Amino acid sequence: MNRLTTPFGSYELTRFPEDPRDRLRAWDAADEYLLRHLDSGTGERGPVDLAAAAGRITVLGDRWGTLTTALAAHRPTQITDSALTRAATAANLDRAGIGTSKSTVTLLTTQDPPPERIDVLLVRVPKSLALLEDQLYRLAPHVHAGTVVVGTGMVKEIHTSTLRLFEKILGPTKTSLAEKKARLIFCTPGTPGATRPTSAGPWPLTYTVDEDAGSASGLSVVNHAGIFCADRLDVGTRFFLQNLPTNTDGARVVDLGCGNGVVGTAVQVHDPDAEVVFTDESYQAVASARETYRANVREGRRTAEFHVGDGVAMLSPGSVDLVLSNPPFHSHQATTDATALRMFAQSRKVLRPGGELWIVANRHMGYHTHLRRLFGNSEVVASEPKFVVLRAVKQDRPRPM
Repeated sequence: MNRLTTPFGSYELTRFPEDPRDRLRAWDAADEYLLRHLDSGTGERGPVDLAAAAGRITVLGDRWGTLTTALAAHRPTQITDSALTRAATAANLDRAGIGTSKSTVTLLTTQDPPPERIDVLLVRVPKSLALLEDQLYRLAPHVHAGTVVVGTGMVKEIHTSTLRLFEKILGPTKTSLAEKKARLIFCTPGTPGATRPTSAGPWPLTYTVDEDAGSASGLSVVNHAGIFCADRLDVGTRFFLQNLPTNTDGARVVDLGCGNGVVGTAVQVHDPDAEVVFTDESYQAVASARETYRANVREGRRTAEFHVGDGVAMLSPGSVDLVLSNPPFHSHQATTDATALRMFAQSRKVLRPGGELWIVANRHMGYHTHLRRLFGNSEVVASEPKFVVLRAVKQDRPRPM
């Protein structure tokens, strides 16, 4: 656990799920830069009066609740796409003795209606430019000429295209000098001569899967902003769909890290008796999966389950026959296999004896080694120069951990 000292107090902050072996902190220089700026009383439009704006401060894209926790005395509203961020924020607030009652902090998702009025909008620039665009469009009607808008991110995260989005949707935009490889964004909504957007943005997007995608061929896929490869089927998922198991026979199947839900939907279309569970830590992803499912599965078939949360942690041990996953190897900007390994361990726990985990992954990740260590076995189902489909079977006897 690491301690962050800010002008607003000192806090012990962790990511979620908490792991004492995790060397990644819950904040970075961009969070620190923004908090120093808010305390300094300087800005493009003069001092930022947080006390006067209390209850009307919105924090968009807070990675692990650092900004929300530090500003909790001013009753901010956090908007996040990540269930893990939401859990980390709640834990960090509780650790600080703050909690999430209505009198302190409000936690919203990117699918919830935004606050009615926003006097201070703080934006932690997300990895996905599409998600930033979608959320700025959603928030634009709730800011006004006096709203203070400040963004933050590492220099490598802020591009010309990032600034153009602020400019197009909210108003004239400038950047600060860099400090510790971090930068601030200052946007001035309501400036005379500035134009406000006349549309609600382009999201969600819908496309039809082509004929070279196995059991998913011909499906309509719906993507809300922030979903990887939103306008077409990515090559890894395509390879997975071409090599999915076909003998599900009414099994309980989990689409783990479901994204737009095309894998689980393909299973359901192929096997109407299958019981499909979609789960992802992204609210945008699960919303996409719901709409993809509804667009392709006739009413009257078995109803699927949809969960936003930490992998399959919400499912009972031994309750699943098959887990299908295209695991991520990034956590925000950091490259890590920690998320994938946690997903494998969770999958083994919820699988019944004889149940199977199937994954598609970049060949260089070497997941076969981890699967052998965890399951005692790993089989290559299909391979090509870049990707590999692996299968692991849960054995009757538990392996020593």
